[in-house]
Amino acid sequence: MTATDLMTIREMCDAFDVTPRTLRFYEAKELIAPHRQGARRLYTRKDRARLKLILRGKRFGFSLEDIRQILNLYEREGSNLQQMQRTYDLAQDRLRIMEAQRDELTVAITELRAELAAGADLIATVRKAAE
Repeated sequence: MTATDLMTIREMCDAFDVTPRTLRFYEAKELIAPHRQGARRLYTRKDRARLKLILRGKRFGFSLEDIRQILNLYEREGSNLQQMQRTYDLAQDRLRIMEAQRDELTVAITELRAELAAGADLIATVRKAAE
């Protein structure tokens, strides 16, 4: 491992638009494991790849436990079929949940628009009567 393969916490924060607190949190949850030089944390390519997957998983709404399971299935020398299958299954479940949430939100938006239209009509009626 060369010095160019390593990134400091500041470089990681800048590269991934996260805070040092976020990196320390993921480290505490054993999702990433930077090398230590005294008090300094140095992140490897593996840490960067893992962080990229963590952030993508969070964006899609995966739990940290789901993300941990996916990351732990990685095999350096294997086909990673088990990891890919678990990721695929979790993603299908997550998509179903997101689509259901979207549908519920669409209904709520439609209802709120109707309520706002009725409210606007009522306000207009009361204003007209007050004139």
